[in-house]
Order: sequence, then C-alpha cells, then structure tokens
Amino acid sequence: MTFEDLIPAPRHSRSLGGLFPLDQETQLEAGPGTEGVARWMRSTIGAATGLPLAPGDDDDNRIVLSINEERAVEGYRIVADDYAIRIEGGSAAGLFWGAQTFRQLLGPEAFRRAPVVERSEWHVPLCVVEDEPRFRWRGMMLDVARHFMPKEGVFRYLDLLAAHKLNVFHFHLTDDQGWRIEIKRYPKLTEVGSWRPRTKWGHRASELWSETPHGGYYTQDDIREIVAYAHARHIAVVPEIDIPGHSQAAIAAYPELGNRDVVDTERLGVWDTWGVDPNVLAPTEDVLRFYEGVLEEVLELFPSTFIHMGGDECPKDQWKQSPLAQARIKELGVGDEDGLQSWFIRHFDAWLGARGRRLIGWDEILEGGLAEGATVSSWRGYAGGIAAAKAGHDVVMCPEQQVYLDHRQHGGPDEPVPIGYVRTLADVYHFEPVPPQLTEDEARHVLGTQANVWTEVMEHQGRVDYQVFPRLVAFAEVAWSALPAAADRDFADFERRMAAHYGRLDALGVDYRPPGGPLPWQRRPGVLGRPIDGAPPNV
Repeated sequence: MTFEDLIPAPRHSRSLGGLFPLDQETQLEAGPGTEGVARWMRSTIGAATGLPLAPGDDDDNRIVLSINEERAVEGYRIVADDYAIRIEGGSAAGLFWGAQTFRQLLGPEAFRRAPVVERSEWHVPLCVVEDEPRFRWRGMMLDVARHFMPKEGVFRYLDLLAAHKLNVFHFHLTDDQGWRIEIKRYPKLTEVGSWRPRTKWGHRASELWSETPHGGYYTQDDIREIVAYAHARHIAVVPEIDIPGHSQAAIAAYPELGNRDVVDTERLGVWDTWGVDPNVLAPTEDVLRFYEGVLEEVLELFPSTFIHMGGDECPKDQWKQSPLAQARIKELGVGDEDGLQSWFIRHFDAWLGARGRRLIGWDEILEGGLAEGATVSSWRGYAGGIAAAKAGHDVVMCPEQQVYLDHRQHGGPDEPVPIGYVRTLADVYHFEPVPPQLTEDEARHVLGTQANVWTEVMEHQGRVDYQVFPRLVAFAEVAWSALPAAADRDFADFERRMAAHYGRLDALGVDYRPPGGPLPWQRRPGVLGRPIDGAPPNV
C-alpha cells in the first residue's frame, strides 16, 4: 500500500522514500486533547494488527498525536519519517481523519477486526500528507423507517462513514411505514406504529407481497448509545421526525392526529406499501402540542444543532376536503393549503430556535414561504437549493438525480429491483454540489452535500450495502477533496485507487456491487422495479 492509493484524495502528499516499521514495541504518545483518538486507534487499528500501541514516548519507535489549532478545524498533517510518525490535527476531529488516513497507509488488513496472520512488523510508507475537507457537511441519510436496521447495523454504518471521512448521519426515523424511536410520553408510537403486518415486495406496482410482519424500533438508551458511538467518531447524528406528511404510522397509533372529518382514522394501520400517502396530519393546536412533546424527548437524546422535520411530499387533498382545515386556513390567514404546510414548518422553526436548535427540511418547505431560520435539503434537484441560497438560507445539496443511492447503478437486466435513473460510479464522481448559478457569496450558504438511501426495496443490510457501495466512496471524495470542475476530474485515477479500496471494503465485509455486475445472490429476478430511461434532468 502506498500513499498514492488514498481515498478521499488528499490535498497534498509526497513520498519521502522508504518505510517506517511498526512492531510490538511501537508506542503511542497522545498529547492533550487526543485521548479519544488514541483509544480508537488502540481498539480498532490495534485489534486489526495485533500491535498494543502502548502509551509512551520512545524517541525512536513511536506514533505522536497532537492538536495544532492553527490548522483548519478538520484538517490534519501526517509526517512519517525515519524518526517517528506524527499525526497532527486542527482539532480532535481533524486528528481522527488523519488517523483514518494512517489506517489506509497500513494496508487493507488494517480494516479487519483481528489479525489474519502473525506479523512481527507492519510498515507505513515514509511520506507527508496534508489535508482538510472542502465541505463541513458531508453526510449520508439512512431510511430505517421503510426497512428497519437493527442497532448493530447502525454502528457498522457509522464506522463505514467514518472510514470515508463523512461526518453527518441523517437518521430518517419516522414515516408512513414505521415509527422507529421510543417516545415515553406516547408509547403507542412504538407499540402500534413500529411494525406492519406485511410489506410490498418490490416497487409499489408489484403484485408481490412479503407476508412476514416487519418492524423494530430503538429504545431511548439505544439512541443514546448510537449518538455516543457516532460522537466518538466525530459524526453528528441528525434525527428526522417527518411532518406533516409521511405520518400514517403516527396516525395509526394516535388516530386523533389525522383528518378525522375526512377519513376514518381509527381504521388506518401502518402503511404496508410505498409511494406518497394521502394521510397527513390535521392542522390543529393539539397536533402541534403532540409533536412538541415528541421533540422534547428527541432534543434530550440528540445534541445535534440541526433537527430535520421532513416537510416533503405532503398531499393537500385531505386539507382541501376538510372543513376544519379550511377554517384553519382562514383563521390563520395563510391563504391556501401550501400556506398551511408552511404554518407547520414555521411553528417548529420558531419552537426549535427558542431552544437553540435549527430546523432543516426537504425543499418542499419553500412552498408557501420559507421559515426564517430554516435550512433546506435540496432533493428534487438543484433548484430548491439555489432559491434558498439566493434568499440567504443555508442549504445541503442532495439532488435525487445525482446522489440518491437507491437509484440503479447500471442499465443491465440483472440489477436487483431497478429504481430510477442509472447513476454509475463515474456519474457520482462527477457530481458537483455547488451549482454555477450561485455567486461566490451565495455559494457560502451551501453547507455541503449528502447522499440519500431510501430503503423501500432494500430488505436487509446486504441490499443496503449493494446500493450504497462503491458509489458512497466516490461521493465521499466529492464531499471531502478539492477536486477540479466536474468535466475535468480524473476518473481513471479514481478507478485506479478504487482497485486498492475494494480490498479495504472486502476486509470490512461490505457486500458492494462488483465492477462486473451483481453476484448471483445479489440479484432479485422477477421482482418489479421502476427504471427510468435516459439521462436525468438537470433541474
């Protein structure tokens, strides 16, 4: 392994020639503020290599960890010379990203959980690496509402994000098909809302069903554990509680949340199919108080500055038919149903702001007027993000046409349950988060970018792996590295480095899509998808 195989590509690197040997006597000297990174190195790299990395300051055989606040907050510098290996970070986070690079320098065997062969020495190439990220928001959204991922799988994905220097985990916890977080004030949300009796198998137009009940949820202690695990890896966990649409699981648990003057909400169950559900929250003060109660417990569990409130795909049909909703429109003076949706978002924008948090929502929150402090997840394309940034709002770019990893990776007939446009590894590598329509000042509102993983047709962890990898690797380089303009990027060099990176993914046990296409057990013959032909629109 050489420093020329690093992913994401660092800003500066050069060889000093030769190798630095590490052995049982190599010591790990942890300066002030580096103790957490030292613990991670011993527990992870030490476990893989069998090296104890004991504390010490042996001048001739040591790894030195330090903080230098003159560096960028998430920046780092590695110097491996004839005397020592020194890893310096602008903060503990920057140092941690430097430790991830150091792990890559050791070779793919350093990504295993235990040594596979006895080795008296490991080697790191003598080199200098200096690096810092392009964006401060480098995220992945995981939908655990459509298909639940048990806690151990979440830990695993946090490790995979950390290995690729991604620092935001957007945790999509509630939807029509399941409520996945314990709320002690409202126990029926998980007693009723966390499971469904059957599940559509494939796209919603499929005639196939899985008759196995599906469900699961995270206790509050599970959430605390997940947040702490992420924090130790310098990953912020941003929870999503979806309102006012995507709420049938909550309405099934508490029918008074729905539009009872239009539909018999007592008969609604947790939704068992996919698509845009017509059952949405009623625009009442009682519903606001209910979700304030939910959020009071959410804020106790998640220290994240940002709280995602969804706001997407809220059909207005029930509100149009509801005498109560129409009366509320007049009472509130919001004009129409779009204004009613904006009223929901504005309320929680102010509510969260009063508690020192910031609301973020999907770009539909622009409809009816954007709440004053809101940040926009621009998913339907670039347009929502452009409009928000020009209006002075912060944006996370995650256009579905570019970085929805549930979309298929190839146009061939063997792709499992093919959904959406073809988005290859090369396509993701050429994604540019900052659109040219923004001025330099407006572009500063682009906090970063995020890849989204919706799990309707991903029934277990292996299916998630297949859709996510290797494309998340290309996305991570886009989010981290100072790449040239999209048309000028060297995908051939990225592919060369990926040849080495597949070995790291193998060591991590990732069930990625092989370059040559799906393996037999990765296919889903006969299960209907919804492929869309042609190139995606640039909107």
